[in-house]
Amino acid sequence: MIGINSINYREKIIALWTVFLLGTLFHTQLALIPLFHGIDVAMMGHHHQETATIAEIAPILWGMLLFFCIPILAIVGTAFYQFKRYQVFHFGLTLLYTVLNLLHLVADLLVEPIAWYQIALMLLLLLIGILLNLVSYQWLKSSPRYLKG
Repeated sequence: MIGINSINYREKIIALWTVFLLGTLFHTQLALIPLFHGIDVAMMGHHHQETATIAEIAPILWGMLLFFCIPILAIVGTAFYQFKRYQVFHFGLTLLYTVLNLLHLVADLLVEPIAWYQIALMLLLLLIGILLNLVSYQWLKSSPRYLKG
């Protein structure tokens, strides 16, 4: 009988963060696919939007960079650190990302017209995030209390 490895939480966490990052990257790229078919993505659902300059959207770009870099750092941290303090921080981080994904999913549902393919992907990412919460919590609870850091 083949079972699921319930011991190595760090490997599971790294795999889940990686899948989450790939899904998030695909979510941003999926929104740009109409460009390859000659459709102006800036006009889709935003008929009265003016063209913004890079300087005007710089805060959004920095926010997106931060949103992507934090999971990258979490992958590295999980690979190298097993301190209890890091595990508590990491669990809180997974909860934060789950809340952010839920808010993003709700925001996507409020955009007209609704892009159901994006909703399906965001729902999948939300489920992966919840699984990441569970595994992170299991990792936190499985560590001995004497593990200081």
